[in-house]
Amino acid sequence: MRTLSAINMAQVDILGQAAGLPLYRLLGGRTRPRVRVYNTTTDYWAIDEMKMGRDTMKIVQFLLERGTTAMKIYPFTAPDNYISNQALERGLGWIREIRDKVGNKMDIAVDCWARFDFASAERIAKAIEPYNILYLEDVMLSSNVEAFAHLARKTSVPICMSETLAGRYQYRASLEAKACDVVMYDVTWCGGVTEAKKIADLADTYLIPTSPHTCGGPLLYCCATHLSTAVPNFLIMESNYWKYAHQFPHFINNVPTPKDGHVTASELPGIGAEIRPELFKNGDAIVETIAKL
Repeated sequence: MRTLSAINMAQVDILGQAAGLPLYRLLGGRTRPRVRVYNTTTDYWAIDEMKMGRDTMKIVQFLLERGTTAMKIYPFTAPDNYISNQALERGLGWIREIRDKVGNKMDIAVDCWARFDFASAERIAKAIEPYNILYLEDVMLSSNVEAFAHLARKTSVPICMSETLAGRYQYRASLEAKACDVVMYDVTWCGGVTEAKKIADLADTYLIPTSPHTCGGPLLYCCATHLSTAVPNFLIMESNYWKYAHQFPHFINNVPTPKDGHVTASELPGIGAEIRPELFKNGDAIVETIAKL
């Protein structure tokens, strides 16, 4: 599926260049002038080496000063599938600190990397209900739709799933079971831009918003920006300061950089990502011929 995703991304880029149109125009045109983003905040993609749990408010202020008013954090950890009282309280401490210091100026999404069993997922969801959480993402493995549907019925926290699903048929099962309140897809994992558009349209029939996963490469980030510009049922898109400020510019020009917490799709034909030619000269990129016409 990831191979098909890459091929599809190349296809829509070629089509856009041939037509002389940016990708969002091929997807139906703008439904919004700009795309709101949140910042995924992890210690391995740290902002100026600041760490969550140690420099939490420095990170929050850093983002707010740049107009980014939403962030995703990973406060809950456990050595196995069950979260202890101590680990639950430690994670809640991060959320309380943000709410106590800046109130609702910062929206908070919570990601759990699908690490917990149902009992822990229920405890986490109940514990974070008072804090007006944007959504709780992948608190369990996405393969058990019934468990997510059960959780969604037991909590007021919006349930988000899942960047790991591949193809609209897997999303259909979750939507029919009322297992989620927000649909997340990754353009490079779900089948490409074309399939992601079908997933978004399917979710829209259930009045479910979408929130694309983009913490991969720069082409994913650019494609998701175009798609988020076009689909009507868009909520918010992932971004990461370290990636768009430091990593992505090494590979492409015209990186969509957040301004006032939003990014704007390129007006260049296709994806609009100009791959830097130096990559092919300095050995960072290797060109391999696999067939000759």
